Amino acid sequence: MDVVNIFLTSDLADRLEDFVHDQRRFTFDRLGPAGPERLVEGPMWAFVDWVMNDLAGLEMCRRLRADPRTAEAHVTMVLEEDDAEDRRRALRAGADDYMVGPLDRTAVLDRVLALQTRSPERHSARRYEIGPLSIDMAALQARWDGEPIQLRPNEFRLLRFFAENPNRVLSREDLINGLGKREPPIDERTVDVWVGRLRRAIKGARGGNPLRTVRSMGYVFDLN
Repeated sequence: MDVVNIFLTSDLADRLEDFVHDQRRFTFDRLGPAGPERLVEGPMWAFVDWVMNDLAGLEMCRRLRADPRTAEAHVTMVLEEDDAEDRRRALRAGADDYMVGPLDRTAVLDRVLALQTRSPERHSARRYEIGPLSIDMAALQARWDGEPIQLRPNEFRLLRFFAENPNRVLSREDLINGLGKREPPIDERTVDVWVGRLRRAIKGARGGNPLRTVRSMGYVFDLN
């Protein structure tokens, strides 16, 4: 089943459950100043409040456009009132469109479903280049200094999440949440198995061992 990722900067995201329609699952997540906290696979829709607790909505919009993970997202600025100057500023900051809040579940889904039928998906061809590591999302292929890394699907997703969060301690729970594993649930021992396979695959591509274990805390992907 295809997944459509809907992110909101408001706490409404914490109260919404997944919605299935026409063989697609629409998921809801909270979006903070640092961007998504999990992998985004498939089209992304971001609803950014004009006023946020810790960041201006315009700056959030600029950050989304500058972040390779979210640069192709469809961004809707949620205005407090229908003001012409605010609309112009939102579009200049990189928003695709705007609507007047407050939002509710129906308004969000109506907007996504309506625009999906008219807008081509823009998320498909992405490539990450981080030091010696390159990840080609279109080809589902990772390389270390040009050498292919032989990965299973779960290890490929795990590598991508580590690459999006380099030099940061990630607990096993962080990794489970970051991979967006909703069903069936997985336990922490499974994460250790995936990390072990990923380590062997990187070593097989002559990449050494950039995955460091931090005792009682988790793992770090050391990449400078």
